[in-house]
Amino acid sequence: MTEPYFRIKDLKVNFNSYDGRKTVLEIHDLKISRGETYGIIGESGSGKTILALSILKLIDIPPGEIEKGKISLDGINILEKSYAELQNEIRGKKIAMIFQDPMSTLNPVLTVGSQIKHVLYENKEIEGKKAEEEAIKIFKSVNLSDPERVLKKYPHELSGGQRQRVIIAFALVCGAEFIIADEPTRNLDVTIQASILKLIKHLQKTRNVTVLFIANNPGLISGMCDNVAILYNGQIVEKGTVQEVLRNPKHPYTYALLNAIPKSKDHEIDLSGIIPPDDGITTIAKGCIYYNRCFDKDEKCGEVESQMRNIGGTHYVSCHKGVVTND
Repeated sequence: MTEPYFRIKDLKVNFNSYDGRKTVLEIHDLKISRGETYGIIGESGSGKTILALSILKLIDIPPGEIEKGKISLDGINILEKSYAELQNEIRGKKIAMIFQDPMSTLNPVLTVGSQIKHVLYENKEIEGKKAEEEAIKIFKSVNLSDPERVLKKYPHELSGGQRQRVIIAFALVCGAEFIIADEPTRNLDVTIQASILKLIKHLQKTRNVTVLFIANNPGLISGMCDNVAILYNGQIVEKGTVQEVLRNPKHPYTYALLNAIPKSKDHEIDLSGIIPPDDGITTIAKGCIYYNRCFDKDEKCGEVESQMRNIGGTHYVSCHKGVVTND
């Protein structure tokens, strides 16, 4: 059987603090095919960004710790690579990341031109006029108008949409074939969001790059992705095609998450499955991780750890009941 283009297998990430060690991410199996856009949905604190950083081994160690697991790209186990190998072979060249806040990524005291030229020199040993030509070419590909002028600008002189396009250009300039987009439109207004999403989708198709698209808005995932996984408390609770998961949710958390999105001005939003109960209990010793919030739990839910199971097609749910019906 052919190994998937990208796969996370039995990944466990912990963080150590004064309160002891806490597992913040536990992904048993996640597969992504070459050229597809795969969505990860989860609320704030669910582990989305930790997942993105773990793929590139960018979490701070300590306090972070990758206890076990395998992250492979085209047969290469990223977690076995040394720091030098990651810098020289993986980061930028094979995998690149689009961050949600360009201003935290770009150096405010350097022009964007000097910064992208530095990236080209460090990764491809291209400099001088050739580097400027490459920079202009990649800026044009992300629909930055007047790229020659943009090269001379400092980050604060660009609009939010322009800065995000610059970051996308940085991700593509060294030929990365796997792009991690971590909530790339979070800080943009709605009209700019649409243009950035359209750009990412266009680049994915024309360059045949694979995209891991991370968001807390199911609506963005619905229009962007082929397949999707729902992340809760560091674990995937449901996964499948966008049609299977977002049109026919089966895990109680997925259902609650989608029901928290207003469908019309008269729609009553139900946050009971999203907001933790005010009972002082946030964790349980065993059983389902969603036990305290679940609206349809039974005694078994608190005693038996949920296992991912197939409920038809490529639809998987981590729930021993598969309770939700959408009549």
